[in-house]
Amino acid sequence: MKISVERAALLKAMSRAQGVVERRTTIPILSNVLLEASGDTLSIRATDLDVEVLEQIPALVEQAGATTAPAHMLHDIVRKLPDGAQASLIDDPASGRLEVRAGRSDFKLATLPREDFPVMASADYACDFEAPAKVLRRLFDKAKFAISTEETRYYLNGVYMHVADGAEGKALRCVATDGHRLARVDAPLPPGAESMPGVIVPRKTVGELNRLLSDDEAVIQVGVSETKVRFRANGVSLISKVIDGSFPDYTRVIPQGNPKRMEVDAAEFASAVDRVATVSSERSRAVKLALSEDRLVLSVNAPDSGAATEEVAVAYSEDPLEIGFNARYLLEIAGQVDRENAVFLFNNSGDPTLVREGDDESAVYVVMPMRV
Repeated sequence: MKISVERAALLKAMSRAQGVVERRTTIPILSNVLLEASGDTLSIRATDLDVEVLEQIPALVEQAGATTAPAHMLHDIVRKLPDGAQASLIDDPASGRLEVRAGRSDFKLATLPREDFPVMASADYACDFEAPAKVLRRLFDKAKFAISTEETRYYLNGVYMHVADGAEGKALRCVATDGHRLARVDAPLPPGAESMPGVIVPRKTVGELNRLLSDDEAVIQVGVSETKVRFRANGVSLISKVIDGSFPDYTRVIPQGNPKRMEVDAAEFASAVDRVATVSSERSRAVKLALSEDRLVLSVNAPDSGAATEEVAVAYSEDPLEIGFNARYLLEIAGQVDRENAVFLFNNSGDPTLVREGDDESAVYVVMPMRV
């Protein structure tokens, strides 16, 4: 293999590839990326056996071929090359080395046989549809903060993507929960997605997907089967196994009849919570909300470190209420609110609280209270 490729294109592809490759693995070949040159393209493939990313970039191919090279090392080399550089990649099977040249720089990297590189079996996708990148990005971005990190409840370690009945008909819905908070986000159902099976997209895949969805103008081709999900756009394919498990019936924990309504400026509320939480204990991060007519008092009382209070103007006309929450959960939910105001719907100090973005019901959040 002998090719020449622009540093910028190679760096972008290697950044995406090395995000999939684990830093520590017991299988040496999984530390490498597969480089395949043919025609006028270079294909770069990386996998951890659960997630696979494949990207094709333009290249001047003098000699077609394929090899594998250490992902993180190759990425670091390309990253440190000067802007505008043209990189030459020359594979010498006899020496087992990949030579990387650019200007006066010359590197030789150890390679492993391309035959050893595992490629995820192609699946027959039960459902194929297209959706704008910004629609998918909103769905996953607003839900992912609530993904559980508790490995014993593995079926909560991802975002549940499925077809559901929304406020305005059938919707493409993403849900995530860790048992303490929940996010449910809807978007209009794209044509062709009606038969999509519900799948749990793993946390790592959601993180890598963010790179693919960064282009607002892109249209993403989505393929879904019972065991895999594929996202494809602009010469990049991200394929992932889905979590093998059943997502719990989240509708049972979304409160329906919370009558006490508070409306507050989302940014002002988040800033106030952040300030008073400064003195809270790291372990509990508890903040108390004391509500009375058009008035909210946020307070923290940590015997070891001190106390803090702050008053915030709100729209509230129900009976007085005192309720406590984990400050981090409140900040994460407030951070999802794109509109000026956030609406909190309470029942009492022991029941889950519902949060919406103004009157928009396409994104709702649930947070469990705590004793303070």
